[in-house]
Amino acid sequence: MKSAFLAFERRLTGLAMGLACAMLAIAACLGMFQIITRFIIEEPAEWTEVLIRFSLIWMVFLGIPMAFRQGAMISVDLMHRLSPPPLRRALDVLILLTTIVLLAVIVWYGWDYAQRGRVQTMMGLESYSMLWAYLALPVGALCSAVGVIGNFLDPRRQELETAQ
Repeated sequence: MKSAFLAFERRLTGLAMGLACAMLAIAACLGMFQIITRFIIEEPAEWTEVLIRFSLIWMVFLGIPMAFRQGAMISVDLMHRLSPPPLRRALDVLILLTTIVLLAVIVWYGWDYAQRGRVQTMMGLESYSMLWAYLALPVGALCSAVGVIGNFLDPRRQELETAQ
């Protein structure tokens, strides 16, 4: 069961990271396109700014699961280093539970916000609903929850090894 979950988590986190990288590439390409249309062609494409903003939002929310999985998010380095091993596991459980609660709140209110925003349209792209932009919150939080559980089951404390 544990190995099956970790395999699922590895694929989901890898997919989320790949999509986050794609969103960064899209934002960079759209930024270059915006510069060309605005300053060279002198006919700005107003829709690019909106898509850059939303691709960066999706990039962040899809990149967070990898940071959670690697143990590189909010960490309690000093407490973890100074505490005895039995207390470390209790600290890990406390961090897991509080993080899952926070992510559940983000999923709940993010989904509600996305549902409320489905009647809004994107400025510059009036045929598209804001639902697609707001979905980054619950989708990213769900993927992050899988990464948090994966890190709990198979801890990777990469920030501890790289800290100076």
